[in-house]
Amino acid sequence: MSELNIKLPASLDREVRKLAKRDRISVNQFVASAVAEKMSAFHTVEYLKRRAKNASRGKFEQALKQIPDHPAAPADRLS
Repeated sequence: MSELNIKLPASLDREVRKLAKRDRISVNQFVASAVAEKMSAFHTVEYLKRRAKNASRGKFEQALKQIPDHPAAPADRLS
């Protein structure tokens, strides 16, 4: 495991400590989890960009044609 020394604004430090305490985890665990979450978001965006490069409007429209035309379930309807 490596060590990282960071400086946070006081307000952010207070909030991190409060949330870590509420979740009954250490500040280190909270920060490590937050960093992992942010990294995951970046990796997801990169993955989607790579997938989009191989996208085809024609293939998309073909896939849509295979979906049966049924009304939305009540829980899925916009109000």
